[in-house]
Amino acid sequence: MSSRPSIVGPDSGPEQPFPLKMEGKVISGFGRGSKQLGIPTANLPVDSALTPWIEEKTSGVYFGWASLLLPAGHPDRPAHHAADVPLVFPMVMSIGYNPYYKNTVRSAEVHIMHKFAEDFYGTHMRLLLLGFIRPELDYTTMDALIADIKFDCVVAMNSLRRAAWAPKKGVVVVVKEEEEVDGSLDVKWLTSAVPN
Repeated sequence: MSSRPSIVGPDSGPEQPFPLKMEGKVISGFGRGSKQLGIPTANLPVDSALTPWIEEKTSGVYFGWASLLLPAGHPDRPAHHAADVPLVFPMVMSIGYNPYYKNTVRSAEVHIMHKFAEDFYGTHMRLLLLGFIRPELDYTTMDALIADIKFDCVVAMNSLRRAAWAPKKGVVVVVKEEEEVDGSLDVKWLTSAVPN
């Protein structure tokens, strides 16, 4: 793991074919993210009709920004935040078969880098994928898998902190607490009205 870079992409911002967009309602997965790994995930359906690029992308770990329109009353939705404006969070995600678990169906598992007080199944989520961290690997131990996922999160956060990778001023980004960032990345799609 120490030989892996701790940052991805040039300081000038995402390179082609990024950014890539994906959206849908959060569905339940295998229940392993929180229970076995301590790394909860919000899953989206892998549907080439909705996300045409997904079948041609390498299985592996990607990173970027996620937006959620959390329902009123959800403990992670700030009371002063406009009800119709999604919150933006940093994320890292796996697209693939998770060989450690011998999955036969491709999945899209998103780890939003925020500790949520409760689940948000059925909530509309949008993803703006900005880069590729590493290919999917088969691990011999769960500890090795967990260590790599944790390092993936470090790589994602280091990469997203740069100005060309961070949302433009005025977008409320939630990491540990709400904060306004002063980047140059256009994330209008993440914060625009979501379908009902």
